[in-house]
Amino acid sequence: MMIAAGILLPFVGTALGAAGVFFMRRQDKMVCQGMLLGAATGIMIAASVFSLLLPALEQGGPWITAMGFLPGMLFPAGADRLARPLGRAMDKTDKMIWAVTVHNLPEGMAVGVGFAGFLKTGSDAALAGAFALSLGIALQNIPEGAIISLPLRAAGMGRGRSFALGVLSGAVEPVGAALILLAAGVFSPLLPLLLSFAAGAMIAVTAEELLPDLARQGAPGGGSLWVALGFLLMMLMDVCLG
Repeated sequence: MMIAAGILLPFVGTALGAAGVFFMRRQDKMVCQGMLLGAATGIMIAASVFSLLLPALEQGGPWITAMGFLPGMLFPAGADRLARPLGRAMDKTDKMIWAVTVHNLPEGMAVGVGFAGFLKTGSDAALAGAFALSLGIALQNIPEGAIISLPLRAAGMGRGRSFALGVLSGAVEPVGAALILLAAGVFSPLLPLLLSFAAGAMIAVTAEELLPDLARQGAPGGGSLWVALGFLLMMLMDVCLG
C-alpha cells in the first residue's frame, strides 16, 4: 500500500494542476490566454533542462543524451506525419499533450527506480528517499498539469474536457513506475535515453508551436516576462525539490 501510494503521488499532482480550469472565469479567458501561453513556454523549457537533460547527462553522459535527444526532437514532426493518413494532422494542442505525456513517462520510471531500491534493500532510508522523490515530482507536476488544461480552457474548450486531458497527460507516470518495479533490470539502463528523448520532444514543441504563437499573440506585460516567470517557477521547484 505504501508503494502504491508513492507511485500515485505524481499523478495526483498533475490532477491538482489540471483542476485549475474549474477556477477560471469566462471573462478571464482572453486575458489569460497569452499569459498562460508564455508561462507554459517557460515551464516546458525549464522542465526540459532541469528535469530531463541534466539527469540524463548525469546518468548517461553526453553521447547517450545526444542519442536520445535528437530522435526526441524529430518525434513531434514524425507523429504529425503519421497522423495525416488517418485524416487529422496534429495541431498545437495535440503536440503539447504528447510532449508533456512523453516527459512524464521517464519521471514515473525514476520514481519506480526509487521504490525498486527500497524493495531490494528494505531500508527505511531507501523508503524515505523514494517518497521524497515522489513528493518532489508531484509538486513539480502541479504547474505541468496546469499548462495543459488552462490554455485549453482559455481557447474555449469545456472545463470537463480540459481537466480530463490535463489529468491524462500524467496517467503514464504510475505506468512508468510499475514497469520499473516489474522489470527493473530491463528498463533502468534505458532511463537516460528516455529522459533525453522526452527533453527533445518538449523543446521541439516549444520552438515550433509555442514560441511562434506567443510572438503573434502577445501577453499583458510582454510575453518574455511570462516566459521568465514560468521558467523560474519550474526551475525553483525542480532544484529545491530535487
